[in-house]
Amino acid sequence: MHVSVVLPAKNESEGLRRTLPALRQALPGAEIIVVDDGSTDDTAAVATGLGAQVLSSPYSMGNGAAIKRGARAASGEVIVFMDADGQHDPAHIRLLLERLEAGYDMAVGARNSGGQASVGRGAANALYNRLASWMTGHKIQDLTSGFRAVRAAKFREFLHLLPNGFSYPTTSTMAFFRSAYPVTYVPIEVARRVGTQSHIRPLRDGVRFLLIIFKIATLYSPLKLFAPAAVSFAMLGLGHYAWTFATQGRFTNMSALMLSASVIVFLIGLVSEQITSLTYTRADRP
Repeated sequence: MHVSVVLPAKNESEGLRRTLPALRQALPGAEIIVVDDGSTDDTAAVATGLGAQVLSSPYSMGNGAAIKRGARAASGEVIVFMDADGQHDPAHIRLLLERLEAGYDMAVGARNSGGQASVGRGAANALYNRLASWMTGHKIQDLTSGFRAVRAAKFREFLHLLPNGFSYPTTSTMAFFRSAYPVTYVPIEVARRVGTQSHIRPLRDGVRFLLIIFKIATLYSPLKLFAPAAVSFAMLGLGHYAWTFATQGRFTNMSALMLSASVIVFLIGLVSEQITSLTYTRADRP
């Protein structure tokens, strides 16, 4: 099984000095691709000097964009994605590959609570995991982990869905579940990152990560989100109507507004469901 390893890197020269030698030792015959996402340090020179194939961008396009560039360039039948900052141990790649050999199409390294960047990030990820598990009906242990091994042909089916930002793990995981490609999780330990600080900023990216919650729903089954909201509006509208009819003997504008909102939200859910189905029809084409 020919393996390609893709590492998106932005100002990660220090991390690459530790990661690439260990990666070469763990997978001697693997193709190693470092996607330099507009770094201002010597990331590209370090990667080249350590024997990696380097794809450089003239400016930063985002983590997801780097993943897409690396996936297109990879020649292996299996692609391993991992961070370049030293958090992921290349020795764990074998654990992921074993799960692919067992018949899975995607194997994800699941971090424990100690592997989260902060308490806030850990709580947010726990929320994402619960929501995604409810949407898919499968236990999802780490929705946002960037350490994963995938069958290249199947992953490339969803390149048109992947965003250029930080939520490519969420999108790819939900896409695999939606398309009935089996996904599994492997518990791993992660180390503290080296080199530059994380490129994720809580204030800047807070709203972006909040939108991931809605993306999870719209990527998999929008009606699972919209239908409960429609029922809630309907119950509120009927309850308000019952109260105003009993106390005032009339049907109020507020009752009409909530009942109308129920119908509108439900119809939006139906349209979203159809759009989602059309989106995955493209990926299913031979």
